[in-house]
Amino acid sequence: MNCNKIGLLSFLMLAVFSCKKSDDTTPVKQDTTAVAPPPVVVSFQNTNYNPSSLDSTRLFNIIPAVNNLARTDLLEISGIAASRVNPGILYIHNDSGNSAQVYLTDASGADKGTLSMTTVGNRDWEDIAVGPGPIAGTSYLYVADIGDNDVKYSSVFIYRFPEPNLAGKTIPYVANITAVDVIELKYPDGPRNAETLMVDPLTKDIYIASKESNISKVYVARYPQNIASTTVLSPVVQLYINKATGGDISPDGSEILIRSNQLIWYWKLPAGTPIFTGLALQPQIAPYANNEPQGEGVGFAADGSGYYTNTEIKGYPGKLATVSFYKRK
Repeated sequence: MNCNKIGLLSFLMLAVFSCKKSDDTTPVKQDTTAVAPPPVVVSFQNTNYNPSSLDSTRLFNIIPAVNNLARTDLLEISGIAASRVNPGILYIHNDSGNSAQVYLTDASGADKGTLSMTTVGNRDWEDIAVGPGPIAGTSYLYVADIGDNDVKYSSVFIYRFPEPNLAGKTIPYVANITAVDVIELKYPDGPRNAETLMVDPLTKDIYIASKESNISKVYVARYPQNIASTTVLSPVVQLYINKATGGDISPDGSEILIRSNQLIWYWKLPAGTPIFTGLALQPQIAPYANNEPQGEGVGFAADGSGYYTNTEIKGYPGKLATVSFYKRK
């Protein structure tokens, strides 16, 4: 066979195979294995002390003054905060599934009134704080809708509104609160449960401490907080606190309290130390009489004379809701 015939035959065979290949409609198999996204890496300050060998502060009486709440319908009290506008008034609230109401009382447990927040709900209110806000010279209430026992919510909320002035008002004072700033926050490392809210009286920054086994992750939303879109919280420090249930910063910004059901941790900050730095310092253990069936809230007195605690009583038959006060010596 000559070369011309060989070349022609090769060309015809190539064309046939090419046509067959182009007519092949068999789908190409692809790898459908799901690829998990890389974990979010969030950096917290480290602490360099032994959390199991802390000293006890001697600044406060170890035996509190305890009074029962006059209202017997408040079974799931979670937070407590002292008014800066109305001397002696304390703000408290119930947690998840209850009315969106803040209740007014005092150290004696008297019924001083009710504030009904008509534009928001109570998904799981867990703490309350008093501090400065957008308008200079105005004191604000901050209500923390941050509870998340199932660790499922993509966002949490802080509700902010000016404190009422009770001067000349009928007591118990009853009012509807319609103008509320809604601050929506998101954790940088995914949903988590929390029950501790603190507001820095010097910078207006908002701090949240998570409630977890053996640790508490503290986050901050710097001022000014956005009320038009979601703010991602910034990590601050990881503390070795088991299931934190409440906290507060003193009115002058020099002291911090964070509590659990069993213990209260106390920080006295060196002069000029910001909160985010002070939280990484070694705390002391503050007095706690273990007199509450399920201790929840803690808050400094507005005049610096001590601190208050309160308790949930749902599920504890025969127990009464109380306000306890630990006086500064």
